[in-house]
Formats: sequence, C-alpha cells, structure tokens
Amino acid sequence: ALLIGAGETIELCARHLQGNGLRQVIVANRSIERAHHLAEQFGGLAIGLADIPKHLHKADVVISSTASPVPVLGKGAVEQALKQRKRRPIFMVDIAVPRDIEPQVAELQDVYLYTVDDLKTVIDEGQKSRVAAAEQAEEIINLQVGHFLEWVQLQTGAELIKSYRQQSEQMRDDALFRAKALLAAGKSPAEALDFLANTLTNRLIHHPTVVLREACASGDLPTVHAVQNVLGLADTPHR
Repeated sequence: ALLIGAGETIELCARHLQGNGLRQVIVANRSIERAHHLAEQFGGLAIGLADIPKHLHKADVVISSTASPVPVLGKGAVEQALKQRKRRPIFMVDIAVPRDIEPQVAELQDVYLYTVDDLKTVIDEGQKSRVAAAEQAEEIINLQVGHFLEWVQLQTGAELIKSYRQQSEQMRDDALFRAKALLAAGKSPAEALDFLANTLTNRLIHHPTVVLREACASGDLPTVHAVQNVLGLADTPHR
C-alpha cells in the first residue's frame, strides 16, 4: 500500500491495513522526516512526494490525505504505473480536502478511485439503514410486548400485573438497547432483528419453561394445568 501523507488519518489507515494483514507499506510525505517516523512504526519505506511516480506501480492500494492545496498525484503518473503493472488494477481512496488525486484519474479503466464525497454517501446510506432498522425493530417490540401486556391486564391481581409489566418492559428495553448497539457496531439490520426475535422469545418463555419442566418432573399436575391455563395451551397428556 502507498500512503500519501503522514498525519493522524494516514496513521489510522496504516494501523487498520496492518491489522488486516497488509505488511508492505510505503509512506510518502512532503516532510521526509515525518514520513520516516511513520514508516518505521510499520516497517515500511519512507519517500518524498516527488518520488511517488517511481514507486506507484508497487501499490495495489493508495490512500491519500495531505493538506496540499493542489493535487499531488496526476493522471499521467497513474497511467505510467498501470503500464508497469501490466494493467493490474489499483484501488485508490482520496480523503483529502481539497483532493490530492486529480479527478481525471477516475477515467482510467483499471483504477477504482473513491473520494470523500463517495465515502460520505456510503456512510449516510449506512446510517439511514441502521436508523430505519432500529425504528422498525422498536415498532415490532412495542407491538408484540403491547399485545402480551394487553393479555396480562385481563388477569387478576393489580400488583402482579404491574410487576409483570415492569419486567416485560425491562426485557424490551434491554433487548432494544443491545440491538441498537449491534447496529451501531456495523451489524446488518437482519442480524439485529434476528437477535431481537431470539432474545425476546428466550426471555419471555424462560421462566414458564422452567416451572413447567419442574412440575412435570415432580408430577405436580395442578401446577402443570395452571401453566397450561395461563399460557393458553391445549390439554396434553402428562407422564
């Protein structure tokens, strides 16, 4: 990978690339001293901006983030590198403002160039998707818990209903919080909804399942029938 710049953003990129198994790093910067400082941390090579054309053909990935007011990488240099690479593609990310890489580079057939605008679009779309999924998940939870609580409200014992309502709402809130955390961590909406469904189902049936299992094991038929009645289950033979 060729990293153009030596600031915090490029350092974060270098750490991410190294963490994903990329070992060969070339750091290009206007200040060769700063380039050396960063390159040494990752066992890479430091070069000046003027030397980029000599090394560009070695890079499958190019990430640029400098404070230069003008582009530091032009279409001609990239064309020459592609010839040396025998048309093997180069993936480029330009996160500088203003741009470090000439826009015309994107016209080259074997270059995949992404800019700040492209990345912002991806981030915005991802954020919208997560927000929509979170809202959908909340609606599903509220609907299902609401149905369950309506049933509970028809039963006797105001304090018991109140306690059970609070417990159910706490289950809902806990599951919703963890689902939103999954979305914020980058999980897909489908994974978050699947987590919600499994979590709510397991939590709501856990205690009745334990009571029913123990009652069946001990032959406690009154409790078995009581659980059947509460859960609205059809009579089944018990042994």
